Amino acid sequence: MWLRTRCDIRFNLSVPTPFVLMLRPRSGAQQWVAREEYRVVPSLPAVEFTDIYGNLCQRVTAMPPEFAVYTTAEVMTADMVDKAPGGEFVEVQNLPDAVLIYLLPSRYCESDRFGQMATDISRDCLPGYDQAAAITTWVHQNINYRPGNSDLSVSAVEVNTRQWGVCRDLSHLCIALCRSLSIPARLVVGFLHELKPMDLHAWFEVFVAGRWYTFDPTEDQQRGGYVVIGYGRDAGDVAVYNQFGPTVYPVDQTVIVERIADVSQVPNSLP
Repeated sequence: MWLRTRCDIRFNLSVPTPFVLMLRPRSGAQQWVAREEYRVVPSLPAVEFTDIYGNLCQRVTAMPPEFAVYTTAEVMTADMVDKAPGGEFVEVQNLPDAVLIYLLPSRYCESDRFGQMATDISRDCLPGYDQAAAITTWVHQNINYRPGNSDLSVSAVEVNTRQWGVCRDLSHLCIALCRSLSIPARLVVGFLHELKPMDLHAWFEVFVAGRWYTFDPTEDQQRGGYVVIGYGRDAGDVAVYNQFGPTVYPVDQTVIVERIADVSQVPNSLP
């Protein structure tokens, strides 16, 4: 399907403030970016770089009193996410080098604390994809998803204790459980078509049967319409903005994801 995504963020600043932004989707195996616009207001010098996870990041130093970022992209993405019931577990010694980092405990995913719990949840499953699917189902059914109730980032242990969280929190718990079974898992941040309420979204992927597969503990069933902005070990790696200096929060944030019914609306699309 063709989707048009939009994310506008506005800040009020009291002092010059360095930002590292992560708001540009990139083309890859599961999506193609046909067109995008990216504006910072007021216009400022910007430097783009690719971080260690392959995400497109932008560095700017914003000046007071106001700074805003306006982004839009037209992206072709899958109508449905790929599934692989029975997809086999990849033994650690056979994993690609770049995947190994997603086995380790991280700031928000203390996978060394969840071994017995993950074993109990997936006890009757084939190793690999089916274990990840069982973990996702368990989190969906047992951890209360509360969109719009985000506070300071909490870890998987804290989410499991309090039994509720936003999308990133549920994904952190799933990631910790999967990693405890030696299944590589990573956090993904981006957009989801028809997400309610609409906002930026977080889900996770696991590496089984030789590739990455998508899972989302906030949804009743797997479906398409995902647009990826960034990948990382956890939320500490994939913040859409990091600012350095006095803490500032957006005074306004708008997120829109709409389906483009006619592909001719997308410039330079093939007939």
